[in-house]
Amino acid sequence: MNGFETIIYEKQGALACITLNRPEYLNVYNVRMRDELYQVLCAVKDDTEVKVVILRGAGEKAFCAGADLTEFLTAPSPLIARQVRWERDIWGIFLNIPQPVIASLHGYVLGSGLEMALCCDLKIASDDAKFGLPEMRLGLIPAAGATQTMPRTIGTARILDMLLTGRWLTAREAFDAKLINRMVTRDKLMTTVESIALKIASFDSTSARAAKQAIVRGRDLPLAP
Repeated sequence: MNGFETIIYEKQGALACITLNRPEYLNVYNVRMRDELYQVLCAVKDDTEVKVVILRGAGEKAFCAGADLTEFLTAPSPLIARQVRWERDIWGIFLNIPQPVIASLHGYVLGSGLEMALCCDLKIASDDAKFGLPEMRLGLIPAAGATQTMPRTIGTARILDMLLTGRWLTAREAFDAKLINRMVTRDKLMTTVESIALKIASFDSTSARAAKQAIVRGRDLPLAP
């Protein structure tokens, strides 16, 4: 799968790696990236050979520093917005991809970048990562579900603190808040992520997918029958 401008897709055996590839712009999320991510995620979703997906950012400074405001602050008409949402529901495909997805996080993990990470099943971060939701400074709210995914991950008090005050979390704070699963030094980030991915891939893929779906679909359901 070739020809992408804003992402790199690599497949090695049972592992699929998607790299956000706009390092000169801190990998900010633009319309082209949305469309290319949707295309590759749809392909991965239906690829029975892929057991684990890794999502990472190119360059040294950021996983993803948010949305490209030169594009996303220009609102389309409601008709076009509904059509795009229907045809390219990128966040829906992120949340419903059956394979386990691991986010490899470093540098800036902000706005849409943080929301993207929240759609992943495991989040491994380097100790220099910084997490934030700067939308309030722009008169906006998170547009990709962080108001729902963040409280489920770190609790209402912490998300309100981050969102209403613009506070950023260090990697240590994110780990303590259970926003990320593991924190490692930058030089060990990709080897750690790949080791975890290979461990998961060594298990029966049907069991791994079933376990993920049971947890994701059942987390908001009551225990009583």
